[in-house]
Amino acid sequence: MDSTSSPSSSSPFDMVSSALGQYIPRGGAAASAGSAESQDDRTAPRRVPAHPAPGRQEQILGAVNLDRELRITRCNLDAPVFEGVDARTGSSFVDLLPPGDVPTVTRRLRQVLETGEPHVARVQRLRRGDGSELVVSMSILAAAAPQEGLTVSLIAMARRLHLYAAETAIGTSLDIGETAQSLAESLLAWGDVAAIDLDFAVWTGEAVTEQPQGRIRLRRAALVPDRAWPDGYVTPGDDLPSDASRLLSHAVRRDDAAQAIVIPDREAIERVLGSPRLVRALVPGDRAASVACIPLVLDGAPPVVLGVAEVWRRADRPFDDSELLDLQELVARTSHHVDLARQHQREHTQVLALQRRLLPRSGGDTIETASVYQPATPDSAGVGGDWVNSFPLPDGRTALVVGDVVGHGLGAAATMGQLSMEARALLSAGLAPDEVLEHLDETVSLLDDAESGLAAGYSALGSTCCIAVYDPVGHHVALSSAGHLPPVLVPPDGPAGPVAVRTHPGLGAEFALREPFDVHTFAAPPGTLLALYTDGLVEDPAVSIDEGIGRLADLVSAVHPWDALQQAARRVVSALAPGRRRDDVTLLLARMIGYRKGDTATWRLPARDDAPARARSQVSALLRQWHTGDDTRENVMLLVSELVTNAVRFATGPVTVRLIRAGHGLLCEVGDTGNGRPRLGRNGPFDDSGRGLHVVHGLTSRWGVRWTDTGKVVWAAVGR
Repeated sequence: MDSTSSPSSSSPFDMVSSALGQYIPRGGAAASAGSAESQDDRTAPRRVPAHPAPGRQEQILGAVNLDRELRITRCNLDAPVFEGVDARTGSSFVDLLPPGDVPTVTRRLRQVLETGEPHVARVQRLRRGDGSELVVSMSILAAAAPQEGLTVSLIAMARRLHLYAAETAIGTSLDIGETAQSLAESLLAWGDVAAIDLDFAVWTGEAVTEQPQGRIRLRRAALVPDRAWPDGYVTPGDDLPSDASRLLSHAVRRDDAAQAIVIPDREAIERVLGSPRLVRALVPGDRAASVACIPLVLDGAPPVVLGVAEVWRRADRPFDDSELLDLQELVARTSHHVDLARQHQREHTQVLALQRRLLPRSGGDTIETASVYQPATPDSAGVGGDWVNSFPLPDGRTALVVGDVVGHGLGAAATMGQLSMEARALLSAGLAPDEVLEHLDETVSLLDDAESGLAAGYSALGSTCCIAVYDPVGHHVALSSAGHLPPVLVPPDGPAGPVAVRTHPGLGAEFALREPFDVHTFAAPPGTLLALYTDGLVEDPAVSIDEGIGRLADLVSAVHPWDALQQAARRVVSALAPGRRRDDVTLLLARMIGYRKGDTATWRLPARDDAPARARSQVSALLRQWHTGDDTRENVMLLVSELVTNAVRFATGPVTVRLIRAGHGLLCEVGDTGNGRPRLGRNGPFDDSGRGLHVVHGLTSRWGVRWTDTGKVVWAAVGR
């Protein structure tokens, strides 16, 4: 037994290639070296029968051998369906292709020659001698030994087979443009040019529910073949002229059942359009043409028309009833794919709007931030469950938050938005990072269960989150993490590396030992760079996660203090994730600036009756040095006096007073060891106490409380 028939040493593709090689006659190309009669008839174009003769089985398989120069060495294209395809021995295979397809197919042929990896079952068009085209399923395989070069199998797409293959190809994408393009390519089996025009609402994801009686707004979604079209002709992305609906409105009606129409010749088309400008916009070329318009209809009461498919061909090849039925069947099968893509587009728009609202806007006077978000795939609706945010807290600090909800799509984005907004609200209310994570943990446990979330393509349970709060006065960061990868810290005068934060399970991990979240505090002097990210940035199947984090640390440490931070963030992402990743990629870079030493002052006073007077004296002297106006100075002194008085009266231990010159205002802070929460209550005109907070409320633009390990801090902002 020779090697060409031995299955034990061959791959399935080798076996197929060997079988095709035996299928091709050894005597040469039947299409070119056949009888004298076939040679004499070569110059006369012949119409290809639309259907085989009654009682005769339709043969649809042909095979061609190519050498390494892509020239035809042998072929078997004897079946009637291949009639008119001029495959001659010694000619170049790409001569059988439409000019626009030559570069792509040539690249595929040479790739199989170089790698031996086959290209299987690609829809392709072949040119016939009469100018028409034949749609085939083309597979490219390396020729089985002892032959060299390639074996190309060509399966003429019988109508039913073509319908099945076309629907299978069309349903593989949730992108509107790709879905329309797949439909247009499939429709070429019935014509010379195919175009898909969709209602403008489909592109925006809106529901197509209105019932216009006149003109409709259409946008060209796809056009094949890909060639140089004359000026004025509508190509993909262009809106059709508003009065072009005169041609299409006969098919696209929403007040009754939409029907396919055929306009049989150019004279009738010009009469319907009534304008040379519209003829140039809609008719592909100067040759005589006929067109079949088939609406894309969603079944319902009433039916909804999403757009129209147009198949153009020469007037001497009229559409018969069986072809129109096939066209209508294929377009009808495609309509629900177009509607799925429309719904996907609507979800895509909603999710991106949510994601943009969550992305950091900018830094402030004390910190500079930059962020990059890169979705994994278009089919993830342009966003997943990753989020990153940075925002100033009312007391002058800055919060940096990054998180990841398992999964993609609208459900994951909604969970992401809920967790992000809750974290922001809790941090703004003065809670510490660990306390915020405890609340988020409870939220995730109540938000949904694992089964309902995973059924929708996401899971709130197991979400990860990392919160860092930067104090620009003390120049330190307090950080807590729930199952998230550690941030990368680049000190101004030390080696870069991940922050040594204690590992904790993700949010809502009820099966794990419920332990309190830790707070890790570290110094962040001016010039410090902190990188927060999600796992999609550092995960790579080829390397360990620790190595990925190390590569991130190397790249971040190479950022120069004078580099624009947004550009630096993009460079880091491009270096670590140059192509599409299996997961979303998120990076937040924060460069610490802090307050200058001369813009802050802190005093520590004993909790005695003279503490308010001492505080007023210290603050008054400092405000004169800062050249603060008299009115502002009086307001601040009264404010500090009231806050210190309350601290001495209701708390124990020392009182800390801190004054910060920030932007166009002043920030006053009074800390004590008490754990009671100051509340602004209603006081009667004769009450002896409780007026201090009303004074604070009247003098400030905003005030609040934050909690510390030793007590609380009451802060208040005053304009200068």
